[in-house]
Amino acid sequence: MNFRAEAYSTILKVFKDTEFSNAMLQQRAKKYKNDGESVALYYTTVKGVIKMRQHLDYIISHHTDAEKYAATDIKVKIMLYLGLYQLIFLDSIPEHAAVNETVELTKTTLSPPVADFVNAVLRSYLRNPEIQYPEDAALRIAYEHSYLPELIQTWVELWGIEDTEMLALYFNETPELHIRVNQTDTTPKKLQAYFERRGIRINPSPASPMMFHTAQASEVLGDVAFEEGYFTVQDTSAALVVELLDPQPEESILDFFAAPGGKCTYIAEKMQNTGEVIAVDKIPNKMKLLKQNAERLQLTNIKRVVSDALKYGPVAPAYDRVLVDAPCSGWGVFSRKADLRWQAHQNIAELIKLQEKALDYAANFVKADGILVYSTCTLNPAENEEQVQRFLKKNPKFSLLNAENYIPKEYTEAGFLKTVPFRHFMDGAFGAKMQKKA
Repeated sequence: MNFRAEAYSTILKVFKDTEFSNAMLQQRAKKYKNDGESVALYYTTVKGVIKMRQHLDYIISHHTDAEKYAATDIKVKIMLYLGLYQLIFLDSIPEHAAVNETVELTKTTLSPPVADFVNAVLRSYLRNPEIQYPEDAALRIAYEHSYLPELIQTWVELWGIEDTEMLALYFNETPELHIRVNQTDTTPKKLQAYFERRGIRINPSPASPMMFHTAQASEVLGDVAFEEGYFTVQDTSAALVVELLDPQPEESILDFFAAPGGKCTYIAEKMQNTGEVIAVDKIPNKMKLLKQNAERLQLTNIKRVVSDALKYGPVAPAYDRVLVDAPCSGWGVFSRKADLRWQAHQNIAELIKLQEKALDYAANFVKADGILVYSTCTLNPAENEEQVQRFLKKNPKFSLLNAENYIPKEYTEAGFLKTVPFRHFMDGAFGAKMQKKA
């Protein structure tokens, strides 16, 4: 496997065609599974270049004509990203190999003149690798840690310089793997003992008895216990949303925007595979993943409905609990979904309108004394607290329940579920639990 050529192809699709890298990485990893070192370099390079794009652009612009570079074709920029990323971040690759191999790839993929340009820029950096960042704190964070300046400015206005930089730093680290015990098949104690016998360490989460985290991701995912359904992959913040919902056996629960099914399958497990979970999502491919996850975990109480959540019917207050896991800006998951940091400031106004509609519509399905939970994987108050406050003002039949009564207090704020990545070592998530008056 030529990891540089594969990385170039993948990054081009992400930046030019706005495809998501995770699916492509998984496909390539399966194809080249016997070529371990190259797959690891490929994976690291793709994720790294996508995360550090702004940082790399900033450096390159100081070794070229900045105006001309801004208008440079994306294919050329990606070759520069590849070379520079190797020089700065991949200590295992000698400088001469990073430059020469990238230049050779440029020559065969693009053209000899472009290869000469790439060679000149990379060697200019090697001669003068010192980087001067702007004095303005928000711009420094944006360019040093690689985020859109307007996004960092928004974060600074919301949370201040220190917390913004802590968040930016956290998202640039590789997160540990979080796994959830399938409580219909085993227990946390048994699963931990099972991995210990295999020399694999999984660490209990302080947030939930069903959750573990581990630095040995490949060993855990490669173990037969995964295929046999004894555990599944889920961030602890997402599990806390389900624990806030607090599903009970034999209930009828509606899950809007359910695919690919992490929360949905946990709901089914919490119900001890009884009752009924109606999983609604309009994306067929994601619903196939939900089906596969449910089958692997041997969950039979999930009914899948491929439909736009806002067109699901008939509208009737028939469910004990309704979960609205709304589409959002994804500010809480930048460490796992690097692509999002370049899209997360573009359509927030549209997302807020969609969230508001979804919350209003979902309320119609909650029976008297029933529960409605609204959740996101963002840290944006406009999509979180403000959205819930707006809903409660319009819907006096609903009242907010204190999240502290369902999940540990340290993961709550002002009655809401609220996880902060650099404090809690998990993704950022928000959840509000509301009850409908009889």
